[in-house]
Amino acid sequence: MSQTVLVINSGSSSVKYQLIDPESGHAIAKGLAERIGEPEGHIQHRYSQKAVDLNEPLPDHGVALTEILRLFDEVGPALADADIVAVGHRIVQGGRYFDGPALIDDRVRNLIDELSTLAPLHNPAHLKGIDVARRLLPNVPHVAVFDTAFFQSLPPEAATYALDREIAEKYSVRRYGAHGTSHQYVSKRVSTILGARDLKQIVLHLGNGASASAIVGDKAIDTSMGLTPLEGLVMGTRTGDIDPAVVFHLERVAGMSVDEVDTLFNKKSGLKGLTGDNDMRGVREMAKSGDPEARKRARVALNIYVNRILKYIGSFTAEMGGVDVITFTAGIGENDIDLRREVCEQLVPFGVVLDEEANNQRVSEPITISKRGSSVRVMVVPTNEELAIAKQALTLV
Repeated sequence: MSQTVLVINSGSSSVKYQLIDPESGHAIAKGLAERIGEPEGHIQHRYSQKAVDLNEPLPDHGVALTEILRLFDEVGPALADADIVAVGHRIVQGGRYFDGPALIDDRVRNLIDELSTLAPLHNPAHLKGIDVARRLLPNVPHVAVFDTAFFQSLPPEAATYALDREIAEKYSVRRYGAHGTSHQYVSKRVSTILGARDLKQIVLHLGNGASASAIVGDKAIDTSMGLTPLEGLVMGTRTGDIDPAVVFHLERVAGMSVDEVDTLFNKKSGLKGLTGDNDMRGVREMAKSGDPEARKRARVALNIYVNRILKYIGSFTAEMGGVDVITFTAGIGENDIDLRREVCEQLVPFGVVLDEEANNQRVSEPITISKRGSSVRVMVVPTNEELAIAKQALTLV
């Protein structure tokens, strides 16, 4: 077996993992531990033709990772024989400190902890995974790969809010972005496939969390997410762009606390708030249902979703002085044929010509879904954040 990297993505109640060969890009084994802290947890582990699913208590991340390591030994592949050269950890918020991967020592670990105020839903969960993994795998270097690192290159006019300068500086308020690992990976894939280095690209990472980026060459010049992953596109449960005065209005008129508004904006809005379902597949089914009211709600939600995407395509195109490639990626971007068609139909006046036959394909590899002669190439490129993390970790160590 060639050199491998164990990639860990630790959430508040879950641990996703993959053992990856960075050179070939092959995921040798993968799995998920979920419902950590609940009365009964669940672990799935996949290796070669073997698949194991366990339902058992997972009281904390320590128990979950211990069970994961046990499954590697019992089901395979044995980590002692896997030639692991690094453990790569996905970290959402790297703040101003990190513009690339970082070898995790106590200083880096403490900085990630310090940045928890900017990502309270993410960084604390990542730290649990880091602390347990460093204890269980002490002889392997651990590397942090940050979602925000790719957007450290944003020019001041894109990164800076028109907020009092002293306040912004004191409390680290700026646009950090998120999903940067995916945006960087996908934009590089596009450049490699097309054999061009100076492309003007818009990448649409559309999943339960959604973001857009403007990339010139290999540098991001703008992104839709801001201080936190709340800003920007409509998402599964997040509002995306909203007038900040709505916070003051709800506090004064509805008597809602800051925490209640935070929960409303992050967990009860987006598609879920508009339709009751945060899953795009469910919203699509609702739009075809026999219930006229449900059908209307779903159609309005879908129109809002598309409209927000179009706003960012328009503004990013103006910022870059044109666009060469628009790429759809992530769960919705890779799989929702109707969404891609609806977006492209709105771009027809700008010379975009969709290839319906290509768009109707189920995508497992990068494809072009615009016709020859289209003013802008439109592509679908599956993202692979775990492989990107593995490659960055390997490069560092």
